[in-house]
Amino acid sequence: MKNIIVKVLKNSIAEELEVEPGDELLRVNNSIVKDYIDYKYQISDNLVYVEIKKQDGEIWELEIEKEYDEDLGIVFENPLMDNIKVCSNKCIFCFIDQLPKGMRKTLYVKDDDTRLSFLYGNFITLTNLSQDEIDRIIKYKISPIKVSVHTTDSDLRKYMMGNDSDLDILEYLKKLIDAGITVDCQIVLVREVNDKEELTKTINDLASLHPGLRSVAVVPVGLTKHREKLLDIKAFDKESAIEVVKQVASIQKQLLKKIKTRFIFIADEFYILSENPFPSYEDYEDFDQLENGIGMCRLFIKQLEDALKDIKYTKVTKNEVTLVTATAAYNLMVELSEKIMSKIDIKINVVKIINNFFGDRITVSGLTTGKDIVEQLKGKNFRNIIIPRNMVNDNFVMLDDMVIEDLKRQLNTEVTVCEVDAEALLNLMVE
Repeated sequence: MKNIIVKVLKNSIAEELEVEPGDELLRVNNSIVKDYIDYKYQISDNLVYVEIKKQDGEIWELEIEKEYDEDLGIVFENPLMDNIKVCSNKCIFCFIDQLPKGMRKTLYVKDDDTRLSFLYGNFITLTNLSQDEIDRIIKYKISPIKVSVHTTDSDLRKYMMGNDSDLDILEYLKKLIDAGITVDCQIVLVREVNDKEELTKTINDLASLHPGLRSVAVVPVGLTKHREKLLDIKAFDKESAIEVVKQVASIQKQLLKKIKTRFIFIADEFYILSENPFPSYEDYEDFDQLENGIGMCRLFIKQLEDALKDIKYTKVTKNEVTLVTATAAYNLMVELSEKIMSKIDIKINVVKIINNFFGDRITVSGLTTGKDIVEQLKGKNFRNIIIPRNMVNDNFVMLDDMVIEDLKRQLNTEVTVCEVDAEALLNLMVE
């Protein structure tokens, strides 16, 4: 597979050396680069030898002196430089098995790839790794690694993951930690399967590996309406969510006293569903599981409060905006919008999009489709629509392959994608 360069970052070493998009990386330190992890390992030294094939076929041999771990500023056509490692598990809760047809093709790929864990924070199970791959993680110090655990009971884990591989997850985690690899774990909580006493046992087992095992996230199982021929799983409701919040709060209190960290953190959805207030900003500690939906709401609240304290602006750039959100964050966004309007002379509409595409049990904004937005907003004359960044991928394409231009055309108004950041949101309203 060719390592074609598609972008050279500004003010980077590669730009200074006149490396260009379309060039091909051949070798680093006289070695063929296997994948991105191999590449990062090879370029980590102060002195690096790079061989580049220009678009006209000329071969450049570059000797580069740089700071240790300084990046060259090259972006590749295939970020992994290799094929994605596909998952062989058949998890009882697999979200991909619940996807309807007609979505982005990449969404149907079941990956279980260490490199994606390192690069993008994807969670891996370790069940699909060979011993050589485990050794490679250790050799290259691929850290932090995100691992889906779900349970530390081997038999229950095999059942949940649909994989009879004889894997002692605690043993594998300990091996990584002993080698200096930092690990963050995830538990997808399935009601009446790995919750209650089993959850307590799993958390305590994992806490025994702290501090190398840095944190654990507990997220509710995602259940779409497309579960034909799949296991019947109960969705969390208000009562069961209250039990989870209460149970985790008790465990956090014990662990804070024992290992000086709350260690275990639960998804914002549990607090919303149970109608419990979010924990304080400080209770989330270092927000190590933010990309997993842990503490996102509390962080946004803090950002907005800080930004509004000293806000100064010369004019409102738009008299009216419409914030599009999903069911889970709707009440919070209404509350925060009122705070903004008390400080800024602007009209903010907050619109809740019901997830008809996946089913109304899916309530997070990151799983909202363009089709649902269009169907629920068309003809209602909402102006200057703002959607959160987590509704689109890196190419600004939505889950159902709809692009922002499609939304603009069908809704006949400006549509802006905003980072999930309070200051960024305010900057779209004032200057």
